[in-house]
Amino acid sequence: MSTTKLVPALSKGAALLDVVSKSQKSLTVTQIAATMGIPKSTAHNICATFVELNLLRKRSDQTYRMGPHIMRWANRFTHESDVASEFAAIWDESSNLPGATITLSVLEGSEVVYLAARNAAQSVGYDFRIGMRLPAAFTATGKCFLSYKTTNDIRRLYEADFPSPLTSHSVRDVDELVAEIDRVRAQGYSVDDQQVNEGMLCCGAAVLNAQNQPIAGIAVSLSQETFELIGQETIAKSMQEMSKKISFRLGAEL
Repeated sequence: MSTTKLVPALSKGAALLDVVSKSQKSLTVTQIAATMGIPKSTAHNICATFVELNLLRKRSDQTYRMGPHIMRWANRFTHESDVASEFAAIWDESSNLPGATITLSVLEGSEVVYLAARNAAQSVGYDFRIGMRLPAAFTATGKCFLSYKTTNDIRRLYEADFPSPLTSHSVRDVDELVAEIDRVRAQGYSVDDQQVNEGMLCCGAAVLNAQNQPIAGIAVSLSQETFELIGQETIAKSMQEMSKKISFRLGAEL
């Protein structure tokens, strides 16, 4: 048992973040205080501080959710823990495409942020980098995330602005995107057919948590020639098997 003397204020702050992160809904200060067994005033002061530090977001209904600054720490952790190598190892074991370009990303608003990437020795004409952002509407992993949203939520996400196309193959508007997302839901995986880069196709699948909600997206990227040679069904099957294996480890009910 550790004999390290903890700083009470930091311990309470960490515990509060745990409470908010584990909740399936946004919480009020009263709910947070009750869950932690601390005075409401204490919970309020910690929340106010964390909002200023972008560790929490205060919603219009006076409830709280996790803030964007957490992602910076998560990005650094995934970089240092070499998530790319771990995902690459699973992919190489589970597919007939060892050494392919694979990526891991999360959704932030209408963009995906890449947490890990292994670019294949044989270039697909595009290099993925940790921390890079791309419009979710065009990427394989982004389409996977969007498939878990309702059609109305997707339309609201893009009602103010739709991203400019990256290639001549990129979807042009929200109606075209919604139709594509319907296909993703039906088949259980997504395909970026040269929407990010000409001559590159990507196949993606969602990684689910214990609540069967997407927490990450994984994708394999191949040259158009290789993609067509192997076949979409074969590639998609490998992606689905990989995503199920990882999701199962995270407690998803499959």
